[in-house]
Amino acid sequence: MTESPQHVTQLLLEWSQGDADALNKLTPIVYRELRHLAEHYLHQERAGHTLQPTALVHEAYLRLVHQSRPDWKNRTHFFAVSARLMRQILVDHARHHRAAKRDGGQQVPITDNIPIAPNFNPDVIALDDLLRDLERIDPRKLRIVELRYFAGLTVEETAQAMDVSESTVHRELKTAETWLYRKLNPLLA
Repeated sequence: MTESPQHVTQLLLEWSQGDADALNKLTPIVYRELRHLAEHYLHQERAGHTLQPTALVHEAYLRLVHQSRPDWKNRTHFFAVSARLMRQILVDHARHHRAAKRDGGQQVPITDNIPIAPNFNPDVIALDDLLRDLERIDPRKLRIVELRYFAGLTVEETAQAMDVSESTVHRELKTAETWLYRKLNPLLA
């Protein structure tokens, strides 16, 4: 059964107000989308990755529910935060994996998140560092990148979530993609 975005938003708002029953109703509704998001992330990771989609969803879920009174705006906000949490879990996992290796570890490829670099596989830790830099420089561009590539929202959904026009999303996204690509490929700069 597919739930409407409005119903999900209503349950999120009720959860934000301390209604534990709303969380119980919400969990099965959003689980499939969270699992799909986790599968998307892990599909882009190195072969033989030790995290499975279920484990990634469960870790993100635990972090979500242990927040003290989350202030959910709507369904889009929830999935954007969930995507950011999953990205952070993968970065933490990659850092742990790298620290365990004597030679500094191997790179964890991300293949689809930067569409202008289809054959370039940056290290997930390096990409996360650049995203943090982008956040310091221009938080709006980072949020647009997160919503589009990490939460999987369309340009229209991103524009609605950001309360900007679709042309602004296109423009900001192109600028952010170019900046990231050049930082990840210093020979092109």
